[in-house]
Amino acid sequence: MKLIQLLRPILRFIPEVEKPTQKVPFSEKITWTVCALLVYVVCSNIPLYGIQRAQTSDPFYWMRVILASNRGTLMELGVSPLMTTGMAMQLLAGAKILDVDLKSKEDRVLFTAAQKLVGLLVTLVQATLYVVSGMYGDVASIGAGNAILIVAQLTFAGVILLMLDELLQKGYGLGSGISLFIASHISETIVWKAFSPTTINTGRGTEFEGAVLAFFHLMVVRSNKLQAIREALYRQNLPNLTNLAATLLIFALCIYMQGWRVMLAVKSQRARGAEQKYPIKLFYTSNMPIILQTAFVSNLYFMSQMFYNQAPNSPFVKLFGDWSPSTLETGAVTNTVPVGGLAYYVSPPATFAAMLQDPFHALFYLMFTLTACAIFARTWTEVSGSSVRDVARHFRENQIVMKGHRETATARILGRYIPIAAALGGICIGLLTVVADYMGAIGSGTGILLTVTIIFEFQEAFMKENAAMMGKQSIMM
Repeated sequence: MKLIQLLRPILRFIPEVEKPTQKVPFSEKITWTVCALLVYVVCSNIPLYGIQRAQTSDPFYWMRVILASNRGTLMELGVSPLMTTGMAMQLLAGAKILDVDLKSKEDRVLFTAAQKLVGLLVTLVQATLYVVSGMYGDVASIGAGNAILIVAQLTFAGVILLMLDELLQKGYGLGSGISLFIASHISETIVWKAFSPTTINTGRGTEFEGAVLAFFHLMVVRSNKLQAIREALYRQNLPNLTNLAATLLIFALCIYMQGWRVMLAVKSQRARGAEQKYPIKLFYTSNMPIILQTAFVSNLYFMSQMFYNQAPNSPFVKLFGDWSPSTLETGAVTNTVPVGGLAYYVSPPATFAAMLQDPFHALFYLMFTLTACAIFARTWTEVSGSSVRDVARHFRENQIVMKGHRETATARILGRYIPIAAALGGICIGLLTVVADYMGAIGSGTGILLTVTIIFEFQEAFMKENAAMMGKQSIMM
């Protein structure tokens, strides 16, 4: 008996969104997508009940933008548990460690149920560890009742995210809920850092947090206009125009590289003369390499910080991460940053000056990101059903062959492009991420790349739905 078949008795207790009985109209999909986004935004602004109001350091401050997380709210965990669970289950199934036949309807239902159940358990475990590790204050001071209530709130928020993601993926909306929440959170961060009206006392006087508003404010209040421009371009600890320009540049590069692809001429054996192009994109695995790399780093951060809080003087713990409060302040919150160990070397340099002071850190981060993205890209190709063997089987089942070649040559021709596109695409994704981090782009290089690829995926889904709707209208006419 397969392992996932053990879930059959508890299948009825696992929350599920039923598939639509008929095709959902395009306008209704837009409505459901917007509603799901609004629910996420509202939850991101509802504070957790029972946490201490005292400000404590935040070890995950630079990861939150990528994980759609907002500290101290119902969305504290963001999409991290669901994203980690989804990647792990896909890898286990693709590597045949978990015996599941995705062509079987029963196995697909059980696999989806297993994925949701594991996701909820991971959410519960992470919420419990957050409370126990002192993220919201000492358990003895907040009380056992409040501690249980915080865990319950975070778990319930995880259920909401799971249901919203399933709602969109079942066909009621467009794309994936997780992708939608990540893109919206990163976009919100970039817009806020550019136009935030919040004022902060920097020691040189009161300044706006938003880079654009700060520029106009400095031009008005500073008598030396050249000095005002210099401050607006290079001010420390707050977003500046250089960060904004780097963000726009990386956005343009990502959009430009999305169009890099090789078009293979194929034809159908079912209909003579039916020829088309099969694209193999440079970003063959889309944003999966950087998502897997982000999930790995976020979990490393979480475990390292948790162990460090329990035994800060242990040499073994410091090997994974040595943490210290940062002297840089963002608003009124002082962040905790890794200053040693593995967690330090897999995180990007905070500033260009920090990169020059510790070039080994910058070099290690570069090599780690490029290597991890390349390995994850190749691995994901093999386990996600997009390898040379899987694509060739798909061609064979649909009687598609390469133009000018025999059917037996399909796998050989695909083998010239797919492995290279997967590895090279992963390296390019990693390189864009590193360059953006070195340039200080707002939202981080990972966040920008995720946003661009997710927007492209939603655009393709939008165009596909729109084309189907227009085709249906033309048939009715």
